[in-house]
Amino acid sequence: MKFIICSYLLIVSGLTYFLIQDKELKESIQRGKEIYTDFCISCHLETGEGVENTFPPLAKSDYLMNNREASIKGVKYGQRGELMVNGVTYNNTMMPLGLENEEIVDVMNYVLNSWGNSGAKMVTIEEVNTLLK
Repeated sequence: MKFIICSYLLIVSGLTYFLIQDKELKESIQRGKEIYTDFCISCHLETGEGVENTFPPLAKSDYLMNNREASIKGVKYGQRGELMVNGVTYNNTMMPLGLENEEIVDVMNYVLNSWGNSGAKMVTIEEVNTLLK
């Protein structure tokens, strides 16, 4: 009987955690879409495809999926020099956008969950604050 009760409580708490995180992620993605539209769309375009040989794509981006920390820092501090995205080398400058850490969380959640990307886990304010000390 104790096993059944413990199992039930474990299942309920697990479901609650995932439902709450799912709602938070959806809200973050929605805010991130607005930030993307205001700050990122002119270079990376509405579809996240970027501009060939100039601005790297965010859509289906192996760089974003494999370089989460560097991507977060790039949004905060800008990006200079070479980086390879989907087998293509880009060498350009992205200036710092002046975003607050909360805005970085939201835009990263939007980008990591759009255009064929699927973020393994939600970007959180704790993660961003720790990276950007």
